[in-house]
Amino acid sequence: MWPADIERAARAIITDVTARGLKIATAESCTGGLIAAALTEIAGSSAVVDRGFVTYSNEAKIDMLGVDAATLAVHGAVSYETAAAMVRGAIARSGAHVAVAVTGIAGPSGGSAEKPVGLVHLAAAGRSGNLLHREMRYGDIGRDAVRLATVKTALDLLREIAQEP
Repeated sequence: MWPADIERAARAIITDVTARGLKIATAESCTGGLIAAALTEIAGSSAVVDRGFVTYSNEAKIDMLGVDAATLAVHGAVSYETAAAMVRGAIARSGAHVAVAVTGIAGPSGGSAEKPVGLVHLAAAGRSGNLLHREMRYGDIGRDAVRLATVKTALDLLREIAQEP
């Protein structure tokens, strides 16, 4: 169902977090649940995937993850600040030890000179308070390609945060 690189990454995460006794949560905007879907495609994932938040609208980000409306008003939905707030909300509102959040512009419309199509902010965090962030500029490569590239980057970031002490 998934490209081989995404399936390998998801399998590696499930193996790693299972061995470490960790639980995972996802908070997704532009991927619409694809990260959680990739993780739950792997047998045994039910032991480690706690939940996924699909927060496509700003209202969902506020209601489900506790993102401050002022953060969205000042920085916009596609920003470091929003991705960080999303991942912190996913940790706070779940039983997960680690989480990943993504927010971006998959296209084909919605971009601007400042925030072009293909811009995605990703954040991963653990209960320890550590936070990792990536700003990716995939370019206007097509909606499906942006979303799949985001899933791959998110899985890599999730694996990185899960390996921290």
